[in-house]
Parts: sequence; C-alpha cells; structure tokens
Amino acid sequence: MFRFSLLSVALVFSGFSALAAPRFVAPPDSIGVEYRNNKVLIKHRVAPGETLYGLSRRYKVPVDQIVEANAGQKGALTTGQIVLVPRQRAVMNTPTAPKAAATSSAASRLPTDARGNRLHKVVAGQTLFSIARQYGTTPQALAQLNGVSTSYNVRLGQTMIVAAGTPPARRETPAAPATREPVVAATPAPTQPAPTPAPVRTAPRPEPVEKPQEAAVPAPEPAKEEERAPERASEIVRRVTESGLATSIPNSSTDKYLALHKTATVGTIMQVRNIMNGQSVYVRVIGVLPNTGENNNILVRLSPRAVQRLATPDARFRVETSYVP
Repeated sequence: MFRFSLLSVALVFSGFSALAAPRFVAPPDSIGVEYRNNKVLIKHRVAPGETLYGLSRRYKVPVDQIVEANAGQKGALTTGQIVLVPRQRAVMNTPTAPKAAATSSAASRLPTDARGNRLHKVVAGQTLFSIARQYGTTPQALAQLNGVSTSYNVRLGQTMIVAAGTPPARRETPAAPATREPVVAATPAPTQPAPTPAPVRTAPRPEPVEKPQEAAVPAPEPAKEEERAPERASEIVRRVTESGLATSIPNSSTDKYLALHKTATVGTIMQVRNIMNGQSVYVRVIGVLPNTGENNNILVRLSPRAVQRLATPDARFRVETSYVP
C-alpha cells in the first residue's frame, strides 16, 4: 500500500513537470519535428514547385543551414521529398540589443579602403550567405555592394565589401582664375607753347600783324587691354575623376595597355588606379563600352596586360579613373 502511494505521487509530479516544460510548436505546413544534437529539425514535405530558397524564406533559415542538415543537398527538390529544416528553440526574455552591438563591433574592426568601405577577406569554407550572416546583413545587400549576383561563389583569399563607406564627392580640377595685368593709362603728349610773335616796327602805315594759330594738341588715345595667353595648363584643362568596378576585356590577346569606357572618347589616355593596393596604369581608350547586360555595373574594361599591371587576383575590382575629356 505504501509503495502504491509513492508511485502515485511520482506520476502526479511527472505530469506537472511535463505541463510546465516548454514545448516546440511546429509550423502548420510541416509534418512533424525531430530532435538531433540539441537542435530542432522540422520535417517538411516538398510540394510541387518548391525550392531551397523558397524554404529558406518560409522558415527564415539560411540556405546553407538547410543544405548542411540534409547531407549536402544542393540540387533541385523533388515533389514528396522530406526536407529537414533546422530551427532554434524559443528562449523567453532574450534581449536582441547585445547581438546588434556585437555585429556592429565586428564590422568596425575590419580594415577600410580609400573610400571608407569595410573589407572582409574570405577564409576556407565561407560562402556569400555565411559572410552576410556573420556581419548582420543580407546576401542581396552583400551582392549589390560587390557588384555580383546572390549565387556568386566566393574564393579563398578574396576581399569582399561588407559595409559601404561614405563615397567622396566627384573631384574636378578647378581652372585657376586668370590674373589681369594692371592697365597703365597713356601719358598725354605735352602741349607745345605758342610761338613768340615778332616785334612790330613803327611805320607810317603799320600793317596788321597776323596772329599765329596755336598748334593743335592731339587727344590721347584710350589704352587698349592686351590679350594674354594662359600661362598654366590648369587654366584651360579640367580632369574628370570617376570610381567603380573594372574587369578585363573578354577574348583579348593583345600585350598593349588598352581600355573600353562608357563616356571617354576614343584615343583618350586614361589613368586607372587600383583602390585596394594603390597600383596605377595608363591606358588608351579604343572603344565605347555598351551599357547593356553585365556591363551595367562595370565602369571600364581593361586589356589583360593592364589588369596584370594592377596586380589584382579578382576578376572584378574597384578602381578610380582620371582623364582629360
């Protein structure tokens, strides 16, 4: 009888503990949950037309975590397939401010380039999505900052922009104001004195003496301002400076320093500087770069010899161009 009473009390306490413990509620479109290594995995049955990116948006879970939970699933999903989606258990009263502070401090410790952009160097195993999650941003924003698509595969040692800096204002070399020489007024010619009249001799019939006319004094001519040629090239030259992405000219085998540009005229000699390492090269514009297709985000295309001179391992890199239009 005493043993039966103890068993009843134990069952009552276990029931209260089960009711008090937090339970994970699966979303209505899942078929159940599974617990593995202290993680909650939602079992989702794939419907027609669903993709990994669609499941990522629905459950708000990065694609690389879904791929990792399903043993490297990267291909297209099939209808009726069971996909495991990792989810974290909800924790009550978890402040979000420390996480945001940690994210901002992580980005603030990164090195910057000449334009103030925060730079991250890719290490082994990282993807575009994992880098975006590390710095509290989205893959779309990260792809837009670096001029690539969201499906871009990053490379080991590649430099990525994770936070944009304040772009400097477009610089134009102002023309120096022309200095005007002081105008010296012409000195008027001195007035000649009137000649002394000859003395009049006394005669019975004196003849009238003609009074000599005064010499006409020429009026001074107004001073003319002399035209002056410009003494410095900065008085007539205006340089155009731009910044953006550069890449190589496809199918080019020349060993000359050439370029394709959207606005510079053919024959322009242009200076191109690699913002990441400060290397510069002078190229000659041989054609107009059409603003279509993948050239929408490209400022200039360079010959392979010019890209080699700039010493960059990346297919696309940020440059600053300077030329006289």
